[in-house]
Amino acid sequence: MRKPTIAVALTLVTLAVLAGAAPAAATTGHHHECVTPSIDRLQQWLASGEGTTVPATGSMLVPVRGRDNYAARITFVNTEWHVAVVWLGNEFEAQADLSRSAGFLLTYSATDDLYVQLRPASHWSGGAQWATRIPSTRGRTVTRFFSLRPQAWTSVPELGAPAHSFASAVSEARGLVFVGKTPNEIEFRGLRIHRYTPPCL
Repeated sequence: MRKPTIAVALTLVTLAVLAGAAPAAATTGHHHECVTPSIDRLQQWLASGEGTTVPATGSMLVPVRGRDNYAARITFVNTEWHVAVVWLGNEFEAQADLSRSAGFLLTYSATDDLYVQLRPASHWSGGAQWATRIPSTRGRTVTRFFSLRPQAWTSVPELGAPAHSFASAVSEARGLVFVGKTPNEIEFRGLRIHRYTPPCL
């Protein structure tokens, strides 16, 4: 009775390898959403007030396709640094150990390139953080896998090199922080992290 399940699992692994995507475990194990608005159980998608953005501050979550589905939308305005934040533990004081995670699947659209920073609890503030580039999709919605291998992360030259190790950023991750210096229309539809399930609050 278990053979079809094994076959499906092997097919997922094969497709992931061929596509250069995440391990199968990163694409399975869907969990129910939280009672309050969330995307993949992440409830805190926040415009930080840094840079000119719409919305300027507060939640980026908006209902789509009915009241129980949400997207996070933000517009970066002008040529200046903008900051949008996702708290991984759904509250600022929380942190997540992602040291066993292969990476994350991000479903999004963006009209220009931006970066995502992995900010740890011990070095939350400041722009000198470990980051990886989020490519423009020219407004199309796509799903891409972003690895948490150290080789995939660097710093944003203009913002400075981090003083802390990448290992510390991964092991005490407080949030993913999306930053960009150019005008950009961004929408997030999904963020699934391999081997991590956010707690609903």
